Amino acid sequence: MKTSSVSTFDPAKYELRAEVLKAMASPVRLYLLDLLAGGERQAGELAEQVSLDPSTVSRHLSVIAGAGLVGRRREGVKVFYFLLVPCALSFMQCVESVLRGRETRAARAAGEADEA
Repeated sequence: MKTSSVSTFDPAKYELRAEVLKAMASPVRLYLLDLLAGGERQAGELAEQVSLDPSTVSRHLSVIAGAGLVGRRREGVKVFYFLLVPCALSFMQCVESVLRGRETRAARAAGEADEA
């Protein structure tokens, strides 16, 4: 059995991690991150893509920007957003692996139930 390299529980460290994960815990925010993986986008364009009111999308963008996942720059009255940490996409690949595993286990269980 593998032992953990974590020696002591540091609540502050895990609270900071949880804040980033909470910022990602929204289907809209996850979609916005996927959109930004394709490159910088103007806030209005993102609102059109997700078919939501611009003020709602702006709030979502503020949350993920506050968590340090995206950055923003202003050009006149337009605000552009960009992905700051591409590793967030790697994390999403990990999540996809978990989901594929779940599907595989569910299909296997369903097959075993059919055989019974």
